[in-house]
Amino acid sequence: MNAPKPPTTAPGTTTATTPGTATTATAAPLTGLRVLDLATLFAGPLAATMLGDFGAEVIKIEHPVKPDPSRGHGPSKDGIGLWWKLLGRNKRTMTLDLSKPGGRATLLHLATTADVIIENFRPGTLEKWDLGWPELSAANPRLVLARVTGFGQFGPYAHRPGFGTLAEAMSGFAAITGEPDAPPTLPPFGLADSIAGLATAYAVMTALAARDRTGEGQVVDMAIIEPILTVLGPQPLWYDQLGHVQPRTGNRSQNNAPRNTYRTADGTWVAVSTSAQSIAERVMRLVGRPELIDEPWFTTGADRARHSDVLDEAVGSWIARHSHSEVMAAFEKAEAAVAPIQDVREVMTDPQYQALDTITTVDDPDLGPIRMQNVLFRLSATPGAIRWAGRPHGADTTAVLTELGLTEPEIDTLRTEGAL
Repeated sequence: MNAPKPPTTAPGTTTATTPGTATTATAAPLTGLRVLDLATLFAGPLAATMLGDFGAEVIKIEHPVKPDPSRGHGPSKDGIGLWWKLLGRNKRTMTLDLSKPGGRATLLHLATTADVIIENFRPGTLEKWDLGWPELSAANPRLVLARVTGFGQFGPYAHRPGFGTLAEAMSGFAAITGEPDAPPTLPPFGLADSIAGLATAYAVMTALAARDRTGEGQVVDMAIIEPILTVLGPQPLWYDQLGHVQPRTGNRSQNNAPRNTYRTADGTWVAVSTSAQSIAERVMRLVGRPELIDEPWFTTGADRARHSDVLDEAVGSWIARHSHSEVMAAFEKAEAAVAPIQDVREVMTDPQYQALDTITTVDDPDLGPIRMQNVLFRLSATPGAIRWAGRPHGADTTAVLTELGLTEPEIDTLRTEGAL
């Protein structure tokens, strides 16, 4: 059966009217950029998705018999992996075995047409196939090669298998996550991979900006263990200067209070934050404990955090006497910071997410209308768009190679060799 074709809308343009898209056909900011996505699970492919969302032509290159494992990750419908529909959106798909001579030659040919290659093989793998930076940059001196690995391209751990879970453990994230008397806690989703994916997209754009000045590409060395350490904040600086090691505090913060989750009278949960002093004061007045504002320890977030028991009791007991709707209305009237604890069911119907079109509908030839996260941010003049969801394995192989100038007999030869 022939694979469905991508929509005929030109890459980087859209006629949609939802937020994050344009009302008329408008060139997206990365139109004309070509990205070869050789990566799998999950940071590298996510970076390519981010670039594709804003107009880059992304060609997803997968092994002929071992496709990106994300196609089989998580729930599926009618045998179609749903995670891939999100991660593979805005990507053309082709197959190529880089270990075959024809596969190597074809990648080098594709590299001459590309701006970016994103890969996450273990260090030395591309070099084993004679596809390292010397060969790729010789084929295209303007190429940017983004290398995404667990531990980076050098160092004592460089050749270890690396996954986001290990980064969440090594970085200190797990050590500070969870209740004080409970084990360290890992996130139930790809946190480190997602952060690294965002960081890789940023790194690629930085390298491309440098190329605009120098005319030459370069290598991006992205270690998944590093971006998550950056977003954890000043812990290394605190330790360096004060010997301070942040402990596990559950939902509480060492920097402000009250800050926790609280149960309402009708059994739902809300989260309260008081990062600003004025918000903390409004909350105390709202819950009927204005006298706490006059306590000498109430004047700073850190001092309030040392009295979390008192503040949690004040806020928690008030919330426990009121329904969810009463709590939300009272906090909004008082201009105090509160949010409901939502699972995905509430996220799908939340009015703010609906206003932003954060969860948008995409027409898919395999599954019909499907809903997924929209592009990451809105640009007023050159917006991004979801042009299609993840496509079948190798759906565009023949088309891409034909555009590259290969003849039908040449493509047949590659297939016979097992390179496709």
